[in-house]
Amino acid sequence: MASATTTPQAPSKWQIAKAMAGAEPAEISKTPLLGILGVVMGAGIVTLLGRLLTLGTPDLKGSLGIGVDDGAWIGSAFNVALMFIGPFTVYLGALLGPRRVLITTASGLTIICLLLPMAHSYGVLLTGLALAGLMSGTFYPLTLTFALRNIPLPYLPFTLALYATFVDGAVNIAPSLYGFFRDHLSFEWMFLSSAVLTPVMLACVYFGIPPSPSAKRGPAPSFAGFLYASAGFALLFAALDQGQRLDWWRSGLFNALFFSGAFFLAASLLRRFQSPNPLVDLPFLRQWNTVLLGIALVLFRFCLLATIILIPQSLAIHGFEADQIGPAVIWSALPLVILAFVAGLMLVNGLDARILMTFGFACMAVASILNAQFTSEWSAANYYRSELLMGVGQSFAFIGLVANIVLQAVFSGALSKAQSVLTFSAFFHVLRLFGGQCGVAVMTHFIAIRERVHSNLLGLHVQRGEWITDSSVRELSEGLYGKSAGLPAAVGRAVGVVAGRLRLQAFTLTFIDGFHLVAWACVIALLLTALLRPAPLNYRELAFGPDEKEAGGKV
Repeated sequence: MASATTTPQAPSKWQIAKAMAGAEPAEISKTPLLGILGVVMGAGIVTLLGRLLTLGTPDLKGSLGIGVDDGAWIGSAFNVALMFIGPFTVYLGALLGPRRVLITTASGLTIICLLLPMAHSYGVLLTGLALAGLMSGTFYPLTLTFALRNIPLPYLPFTLALYATFVDGAVNIAPSLYGFFRDHLSFEWMFLSSAVLTPVMLACVYFGIPPSPSAKRGPAPSFAGFLYASAGFALLFAALDQGQRLDWWRSGLFNALFFSGAFFLAASLLRRFQSPNPLVDLPFLRQWNTVLLGIALVLFRFCLLATIILIPQSLAIHGFEADQIGPAVIWSALPLVILAFVAGLMLVNGLDARILMTFGFACMAVASILNAQFTSEWSAANYYRSELLMGVGQSFAFIGLVANIVLQAVFSGALSKAQSVLTFSAFFHVLRLFGGQCGVAVMTHFIAIRERVHSNLLGLHVQRGEWITDSSVRELSEGLYGKSAGLPAAVGRAVGVVAGRLRLQAFTLTFIDGFHLVAWACVIALLLTALLRPAPLNYRELAFGPDEKEAGGKV
């Protein structure tokens, strides 16, 4: 006889995962394509502006007659302001809503970029760059916030693809673009280009992002903790940015920046423990995948330095200009559009995002090893093959990384609370900027140290009295004698040529070491990827529901 009672059916994997994901995005955009285009354009604009500023700093210094020490603060004024506004954007986004903040700051950035070419004094230039950093610094953290809370789930993989195309493409196309501006228009177009692009972003944000609902009344959040944290990160960022030039701990200015930044960060933590802020949920970040993905983001930013620092500098020591260096790195950007959307289709079809990360970092490691075959005879053309592979790796690694970050936000419950998603977004924004600057500081210090080591080691074999050295100086002196003011001048010029050759070889060995360092960073990233815990659902299941077989025929 059958029992009158039936055992309740155990919940399926899909039902459990849906419960873990919490609420669906509550503020779905009615025009998601415009909203997507607006926020990813914002991320691309700020990346392009920062990169063009780095490339155009020598022209800015020359046009205003700025010296080396003062010129070192041109890029810092923009980047430190970018770092300062990052944590504070959490407060602004919660108080005003992403739409209002983006509209205000995009309008401000357009005006500032139109006025910056008119700056004819050092103080006005630094002020304008700092304001531009404050305006554009809100774009990055609010991009992820908007993506998680406003974009329908089926659109997310393609949003990530478009985001990778704009951000990574802006980094790699900047040298060629700046070379075109300087040769055919004016170097001031490094500012005017943002003034042209930002209104397009502004229109997309205005029509594509819905207004935020009125906030519930409650205890007014305090901005003091955000101010302390922003000031602390900004001062530490400035210390790292100027550390190599100031000779690190031997400089009073570096010590002042570092310890004052550490003091402000300690003050923000103390205030957090004494008076918790309703807009910040730091315990939410204490999750295995969140921590591992944060480290992986820092490593990815470090691996990008192969394209941002090592390749341009390896060509610059031969006297190449930006437009001559550009063809070497633009190969990293060429496959982005196609590969990014191929990766998006893979995610939609159920591919594990960790596989994209693994493939991407593996390609970047192989490309770095190929670049480590560098010799002093290389030109931009020698990088075409390896940089094409590097572009494939950057595309897949970046999309896989951001896809895993989004999945972690969904299944950790970030969507269920506004303070959780704001804290989550700000955390990765701070890591992107501050961790990236730590990587730059490590790489620049590594290059300086290794160059001195190789110069000393090579110099041991280039001494007066050795027949090879004396023979080289004598032959060079004979060749230079006809265009020199006597034999002593010819000998002096010959010694200078030998020293230049020695320095070139020392830098060649240094850049080889740098490429090997990037390859090891990729290996560490691969190990971290292996330690990531799988998400309960992939993008296909999350967006469209489970397969019939898995769901038992019911969705």
